[in-house]
Amino acid sequence: MSSVGEIACTYAALILHDDGIPITAEKISTLLKAANLTVESYWPSLFAKLCEKRNIDDLIMNVGSGGGGAAVAAAAPAGGASIGAAAAPAVEEAKEEESKEESDDEDLGFSLFD
Repeated sequence: MSSVGEIACTYAALILHDDGIPITAEKISTLLKAANLTVESYWPSLFAKLCEKRNIDDLIMNVGSGGGGAAVAAAAPAGGASIGAAAAPAVEEAKEEESKEESDDEDLGFSLFD
């Protein structure tokens, strides 16, 4: 669960990034003060250090894209088969499930845009 300080500093960093302003602890603190928010003193400096080390555009573009590949690799059979061979059926299975769900939606007889 996220704290108010974490969320507030996230938004402040995104605002600074969107305006093309370098993200520093002082500027995050200034934005939070202007928004009449008080947070623990370590949050602004923590977010400023994070933003120095990471590309914010990459973080924004890759939101929620992690975690899916590890389960497939871990499910590879122990008989010496390659990971790629084990991953292919799992990917095909996921595609079949998606197409089945889509076909279920089509069977309702109405559309959002009708």
